[in-house]
Amino acid sequence: MQDTLVQQGMDLMFTGMGTVFVFLTLLVIGTLAMSTIVSHFFHVEEVELPKPVAKEKAAPVNKKTLAVIQAAVHAHRAKK
Repeated sequence: MQDTLVQQGMDLMFTGMGTVFVFLTLLVIGTLAMSTIVSHFFHVEEVELPKPVAKEKAAPVNKKTLAVIQAAVHAHRAKK
């Protein structure tokens, strides 16, 4: 019996999709195997990061400047 054109197309599609699926599965398995083998033979030691240096404290703000900043913030909030 002859297959219809649609049936032949479906067969070709599933064959192609199956081939791609098998290839990608083998690729993932191969990559995982290589990763395991490489990590087994080449151990990477963890590098200890230097501790962060404390920042210097900012210079104190004089009272007049602080009052101006507070007034500006208050005026800005009052506009909303």
